[in-house]
Amino acid sequence: MAKLYFYYSAMNAGKSTTLLQASYNYLERGMQTLLFAPKIDTRFEKTVVYSRIGLKKDAIPFDDKFDFFEAVEEKKNILQNLRCILVDEAHFLKKEQVSQLTSITTYLGLPVLCYGLRSDFLGEPFEGSKYLLAWAEEMIEIKTICTCGRKGTMNMRIDAEGNPVTQGAQIQIGGNESYISQCMKCFKEKVAQEEKIS
Repeated sequence: MAKLYFYYSAMNAGKSTTLLQASYNYLERGMQTLLFAPKIDTRFEKTVVYSRIGLKKDAIPFDDKFDFFEAVEEKKNILQNLRCILVDEAHFLKKEQVSQLTSITTYLGLPVLCYGLRSDFLGEPFEGSKYLLAWAEEMIEIKTICTCGRKGTMNMRIDAEGNPVTQGAQIQIGGNESYISQCMKCFKEKVAQEEKIS
């Protein structure tokens, strides 16, 4: 039976690498996959799923208005051996889109694998993550480590000097130059120190 999966972690844990490996495993066995990634990430000429270790693959772009069920149903009628749907940066999904993904598993019989963050740089949940945590049938944590060596669970936004950023818009696209993974202890200590200074 097809299920909705949510693979979650803090930044820099290898979510996109894991997604690309999952897709490759299907393709290697002669099965087709569909990859989706947010249109908001404009770091590349076209929409791709990109891994920090250099792997990348073309993806179908999605924005707030994108209808996943409609898109997948249309592709299912064209692709003879479509077996899996993979969504990168799934924290950018809207509630309605997570609902559409549950409909893909229920009515189209295709597993949907979502990869994303649980929370933003202030520790607040993203809309997509909130509903994936509520509705996914399987939740898998992809582990990473804090700069102190403990398990990293929080995402800290940093400035050019590496100082914590504690204000700003929830969404700011960036990689290692903008975010680091932190354990709760380091996250709280650094945020408290930054707020004391400012």
